[in-house]
Amino acid sequence: MPPHNRHVSEPAARPQARLPGGLPRRLAAPLGVLAAATAAFAWLGAVDPNEPGHYPVCPLLHLTGLFCPACGGLRSAHAVAHGDLAAALGANALAVAGYTAGAAYWALWACRAARGLRTAGPRPRAVHWWALGALLLVFTVLRNLPFGSGLAP
Repeated sequence: MPPHNRHVSEPAARPQARLPGGLPRRLAAPLGVLAAATAAFAWLGAVDPNEPGHYPVCPLLHLTGLFCPACGGLRSAHAVAHGDLAAALGANALAVAGYTAGAAYWALWACRAARGLRTAGPRPRAVHWWALGALLLVFTVLRNLPFGSGLAP
């Protein structure tokens, strides 16, 4: 039979890579990360960053008087640990968005690990990292301008 008349089958869908071991082994890494994040938020809940002397001063703020994108992040995490979302958003709204995104990514990772799937989901590409960098830059500039003072800690 001539090559142009042959039936070409579609390639079969590649099966998902599976994690070895039982459920406890598959959930070990996500639960370890959850324990570390919980311990960090518990520490920040117990040791108030609003009191001077507990944490180092932001070098950029100390040297220039400008707020970096992370300024207010510890106070924001302290407020989250105490369930005060308004104070957390006031200290650093971008940090709260980061905590939320981190929690969502962790939940996706834990669910996929529980099902035995190897990957944690979509992987960021270069364009995503550039967009994140642009967001951090815009946030930093806005919070240091007079009309963006609502974003300052």
